[in-house]
Amino acid sequence: MILKLRRIAKKQLYTIGKLYINGAYFCDTIEDKDRGLTQMMPLDLIKKIKVYKQTAIPTGTYTVAMGTRSPKFSQKPAYNFTEGRLPRLLSVPGYDGILIHAGTNQNSSAGCLIVGQNKVVGQVINSMATFKKLWNILDAAYKAGDSIKITIE
Repeated sequence: MILKLRRIAKKQLYTIGKLYINGAYFCDTIEDKDRGLTQMMPLDLIKKIKVYKQTAIPTGTYTVAMGTRSPKFSQKPAYNFTEGRLPRLLSVPGYDGILIHAGTNQNSSAGCLIVGQNKVVGQVINSMATFKKLWNILDAAYKAGDSIKITIE
């Protein structure tokens, strides 16, 4: 399964994107500020530019793991349907624990991808409903043995 996140609005405090699944538009996203990081940059440069909990994921292609249980989200009843597991991007240079989950704005992100509908300036709405739909698609692919990749551009 191929996910593609196309960033369409790079604002001062946040970044809006469109998420596609196998080429078809699925939803909108919100992330922290895009500071121009790329997967190919030297790690020391990424660490120099990155602002902790305020920087979008470097552009590039990453494997998405579905088997990782999140200590934080496993404690939240809204995520009981995932048994505490959330989609996690692996090997993101300079980052650890990058997840895809529900939220409202860049303050919900801390570097993660927030899914929903961008119908309000600077935020997404219907995020948990959107996340549940995405979870079902990704979890089915995972259970079928498909690899899941995401390209962020």
